[in-house]
Amino acid sequence: MRIKMKASNKRIGNPISAAIIVSGLAICAGLYYFDIIDFTITAILFLLFLFVAKSIHIADQWEKAVVLRMGRFKGLRGPGIFFIIPVIDQIDKYIDQRVRVTDFKAEQTLTRDTVPVNVDAVVYWTVWDVEKAALEVQEYEKAIFYIAQTGLRDIIGKHELADILQDRDKIAEDLQKVLDHNTDPWGITCQNVGIKDIIIPQALADAMSKEAQAERERRARVILGTAETEIAHKFSEASEQYSENPVALHLRGMNMLFEGLKEKGSMVIVPSSALDSMNLGAMGGLVSLSKANEPIEPKS
Repeated sequence: MRIKMKASNKRIGNPISAAIIVSGLAICAGLYYFDIIDFTITAILFLLFLFVAKSIHIADQWEKAVVLRMGRFKGLRGPGIFFIIPVIDQIDKYIDQRVRVTDFKAEQTLTRDTVPVNVDAVVYWTVWDVEKAALEVQEYEKAIFYIAQTGLRDIIGKHELADILQDRDKIAEDLQKVLDHNTDPWGITCQNVGIKDIIIPQALADAMSKEAQAERERRARVILGTAETEIAHKFSEASEQYSENPVALHLRGMNMLFEGLKEKGSMVIVPSSALDSMNLGAMGGLVSLSKANEPIEPKS
C-alpha cells in the first residue's frame, strides 16, 4: 500500500523577499553603471539587500514556523510576517494547525471468529502543540497513518464479525482512544474516527443473505401458526358459548344465511344437519319466496 505524503514544507522564498532582491539588484546595477560607486561597494550593497531579503518570512494564518538557531529550538513564529537572522537562524518547517484527514484501511484482517474482512476508515486530527509535533516525532503524518492502521487491525482481531457489522460506532470509539493515547505526547489530538466501509467475502455475504431470508420465512410461519392457534382458541370459546345457549346459535345461523342470500343471484350451500339443528329450513323458504316475489327490473 502506498502512502501519499506532502513534500517538504520548507519554503524557498516569499514575494517580499523576491521584490527586495530584484529591487536591490536594479539599484546596485544603476549605481555601478553611472560610476556612483565602485564594484566592491556594489557587491557589499547587494549582499546587504540579500541579507534583508533572507531575514523576511511569511507564515499563513493557519501555520506556525519552527525556528532553529544554530540547530537548537529557538521558538515559533507566525502567522503573518516575521524576521530571523540569516545564516544563524533557519526555519525547519511550517506546521499546519488546521483539522486534517487521513484515510487508512485494514485489508484481509481476520476477526475473532476467523473471517477475513477489509475495513476502510478515516481519522480527523489536528496539531494542538506545534513545539511537541516538531520536536517529538519526525514525520507525524506517516506515524498517525501507521498507528491508525495497526490499531484498526488489533481491534478487528478482538471482535467477532457480527459485532463489527453492528457496532461500528463502538469500533470507531475504541480506535479513537488508541490514537489519542499514542498521539497526545506529540501534541496531536484525533478528534473523530469514522468507519467508511466493511467488505466481507462474497460467498459469506451470500450465505448471510440466505440465512436472513430463512429467518424471515421462519418468523412468518411462526406468526401464521400463532394466528391459527388464536383462531382455534376463539372458536373453542365460541363453541362453549353456543352449546350453553341454543338461541344464540340459532340467531347466528339466521344471520349467516341472511348475509349469504341478500346478494342477488347468490347461492348458499348449507348442510342438512345445520338446517335441522337450527330450524333454518323454514327461514330459507321464506327468503326464497321473498326473492321470487321481487319485481323484475326491465332490461335496458
